[in-house]
Amino acid sequence: MDIGKRIAARRRELGMTQEELAEKITVSVHAVSRWENGWSLPELEKVRNLSEALQMNASVLIGEDPIRYEWELRDQLYSEEHMFTRLKTFAESQGLKETYSALYYMREHHSGQLRKKQKFSDAQIPYIVHPLMMACHALSMGLTDDELLAILLLHDVCEDCGILADELPFSDNVRETVALLTKPSYTKETKKEKTEQYYEALQKNRFACVAKVIDRCNNVSTMAQSFSDKKLIEYIEETETYVFPVLTTIKKNWPEYNNVVFLVKYQMLSVLESLKVMLMEKNRGLSCR
Repeated sequence: MDIGKRIAARRRELGMTQEELAEKITVSVHAVSRWENGWSLPELEKVRNLSEALQMNASVLIGEDPIRYEWELRDQLYSEEHMFTRLKTFAESQGLKETYSALYYMREHHSGQLRKKQKFSDAQIPYIVHPLMMACHALSMGLTDDELLAILLLHDVCEDCGILADELPFSDNVRETVALLTKPSYTKETKKEKTEQYYEALQKNRFACVAKVIDRCNNVSTMAQSFSDKKLIEYIEETETYVFPVLTTIKKNWPEYNNVVFLVKYQMLSVLESLKVMLMEKNRGLSCR
């Protein structure tokens, strides 16, 4: 059975009209009709929308063997409670006052915020999993500077919580670095210029550089769980264009972080290259149908 017949069969099974399906995925009824009759194929970015509307696995929709995809997917990699306790215990034992305060400040201001919805799970992941994971990642690489750990925990509070950097009750260095890590507002026309300015500015600050590459490493490692194929491609291109040069800057200007550069770059390259292969295979498979 080809993809068009699968779309039609599942739509009828759900008691859905072509008009209703078209409305759910924001295409014309004509487009749905052409797919179902085998006159054209849905674009790659529409496959996910179709799979969600038809309540079926995308791999099944495009005709791949569903048996290979019957794994249990983890909603999140580590418990936020365990990570919080680990960081709190370390901060107390080492007298890291900024880190200790940042844990509670971050938890309070990100309260109620969630990570992006995952493709194959309805679980709601607390947003604080992200900054906690970043700080734990830093600890595992031997980064124990009090201000750096605080910066990692606070890096999104201005951007996501409507707080001005000057209002943060932390040291000048922490406030200035969080300000550098906070992405500016932009329009579609100014996005490229603003992005270039953002990365140029943060590369003058060693903690901002280290925080940015750890942030991107964490996002790259989990983005396949929630990003559309189009967003994956955009994120891969942005990472290669803007973030990899930050790694080069760190290695050149602050060689004490060479081990961090190696580990973070290895992780990001491994994930990005694997995703490239999967996207290319998926695109080739759809093109051949």
